[in-house]
Amino acid sequence: MAVRIRLTRVGATKQPSYRVVVTDGRSARDGRSIETLGHYNPRTEPVDFQVDADKAKAWLAKGAQPSDTVLRLFRAAGIVPAAK
Repeated sequence: MAVRIRLTRVGATKQPSYRVVVTDGRSARDGRSIETLGHYNPRTEPVDFQVDADKAKAWLAKGAQPSDTVLRLFRAAGIVPAAK
């Protein structure tokens, strides 16, 4: 099973907010998730990104692959070292 860390959309129409979830890579974007790690709201200034860093590091150590957007957010939060 390919485990991914990615965003799932929540919120009203034209007011998106996202949850950072661990899910099977084959499931739908808003499908069943294994665990919720935090949330991300790009509509606030500054953007609101809160995640449980210990859980995220544990899933990364187990081999979970973050999506491109989640990887960018993790780097900004200091969970993953910056790219060289």
